[in-house]
Amino acid sequence: MHPLLARHLAAAQATPTTAPSDWPAFLDSLDAALTAEAAVRDRIDAELRLAQKLEAVGQLAAGIAHELNTPIQYVGDTLQFLESSVAQIRAYGLVAAAVTDELARQPGCEAPVARLREAAEEADLEYLFPRLPEAFARATEGVERVGALVRAVKEFAHPDELEVVPSDLNRAVETTLTVAKNEYKYVARVRTELGAVPPVTCHLGQITQVLVNLVVNAAHAIADARRAEPGEIVVRTVRDGSDVVISVEDDGVGIPPEVQPRIFDPFFTTKEVGRGTGQGLAIAHAVVERHGGALTFSTELGRGTTFLLRLPIGGAVAAR
Repeated sequence: MHPLLARHLAAAQATPTTAPSDWPAFLDSLDAALTAEAAVRDRIDAELRLAQKLEAVGQLAAGIAHELNTPIQYVGDTLQFLESSVAQIRAYGLVAAAVTDELARQPGCEAPVARLREAAEEADLEYLFPRLPEAFARATEGVERVGALVRAVKEFAHPDELEVVPSDLNRAVETTLTVAKNEYKYVARVRTELGAVPPVTCHLGQITQVLVNLVVNAAHAIADARRAEPGEIVVRTVRDGSDVVISVEDDGVGIPPEVQPRIFDPFFTTKEVGRGTGQGLAIAHAVVERHGGALTFSTELGRGTTFLLRLPIGGAVAAR
C-alpha cells in the first residue's frame, strides 16, 4: 500500500466522522504522489538500462582498443625503421650523384655515366628524395593520432573503480575530446583552457560520460546553426573555492526560453528522431547530483549556450 494512502486510512479510522468532502483533495494528492513516484522509477529504470548498455559498449571498446594497440605499435616501429633506412639510402644517392658528376668529367666514362643517370631518372630520385621525409612525417603523425585515440578509448572504456577516487579532470577533458572528435570535427573548432585544478574525488567514468554528452550537445547546437564557417567549442576548468568547475561553451543556436525549464526532464528532447533519446542531460544531471555537485547552464538564443559542471573536490561526502 502506498504510504500516503496508509496514512489517510489510519487517520480516517481514528476519526470516523471525517467528511466525505476530504476525499477529492486526498485523491488529488495521492494521484500527484503516485505520478511523481512513477516518474522517479522511470528515471531510475532509464539510468539502469543506459548504464548496462554503456558497460557492454565500454567492455567491447576496451577489448578492441587493446587488440589495436599491438598492430599500431608494429606499424609505428616499422615506420621508424623505414624512415632511418630511407635516410641512409638518400645519403648514398647523394654521394652516387656526386661521383657520377665526377666520372662525367673523365674521358672514356660516358657509357657508365649515361647508365647511372638513366637509372636515376627512371627511379625519379630527384622527385623522391626531397619528398620522402615529408611523407614519413605525415605517416608517423597519423600513427601517433591513431595511437592516441586507442589510448583514449582504453582509458574512456576502462571499468569504473568500485569506490570514488581522486581523479584528474583535465586528463578526463582531453580524453573526452579525443573520443568525441568525430562528432565535432566537421562543424566546430575546439579550444581548451585547462587551469591548475586539484584531483577531484569522483567516479571518473561517470563524469567522463557527462562530459561526452555536453560536448556532443554543443556540436549538435553548432550544426543546427547551419553556418558556412565552423563554430567554436570552448572547454575550461577552474578551481572555485572547494569546487572544480568545468564549463563547456558553444556558439550554437542557444536554447529557446520555452524549452529551458525542461531540458533536464527525462525523455524530453528537441532533436529529430534518431538523433537523441532525451535521456542524456537528465542522466547527466542525476549523476552530477549524486556526486554532490551541480549542472547548470546559461544561454542566449542565437548566440550559444554554456553548461557549468561543478564538482566538490572532496567528493559527495565532503559536500554533505
